[in-house]
Amino acid sequence: MSKILVVFASMTGNTEEIADLIAEGIQSTGGEVELKQAMDCDADTLLEYDAVLLGAYTWGDGELPDEFLDFYEDMDQLDLAGKKAAVFGSGDTCYEQFAAAVDILTNKLQERGADIVLEGLKIELNPSSDEKETCREFGKKFAGVAVSVV
Repeated sequence: MSKILVVFASMTGNTEEIADLIAEGIQSTGGEVELKQAMDCDADTLLEYDAVLLGAYTWGDGELPDEFLDFYEDMDQLDLAGKKAAVFGSGDTCYEQFAAAVDILTNKLQERGADIVLEGLKIELNPSSDEKETCREFGKKFAGVAVSVV
């Protein structure tokens, strides 16, 4: 079974809830998942896992939150070739760039050679009842892709 890492940053708890729901989905498939906050994790930790999920809320007018900046910059030193990855996050549609942190992290993973296996999951603020199931399904799909290709 693949080892999956979920690294996230959350200020209000919305992105953390999404991360927890995704982890539930992974675990429901029998997948092994570990959750870590971006501030408590070094980027090179990504190399210890078969597959990775990154999650962040979008700050200001489409930026990564401060809690993710060191991790993001440290990713420049990594070779993630062959690493299965996907990104999720929360945002607010009142801003011009909705959940832009998802796109920023997806681009960084691609630059470092990771294989993006699912389109980024963007949730408006905190997940609704329907979106909670969408988050679990995202985790299940990711686990299926990570297991089938590792």
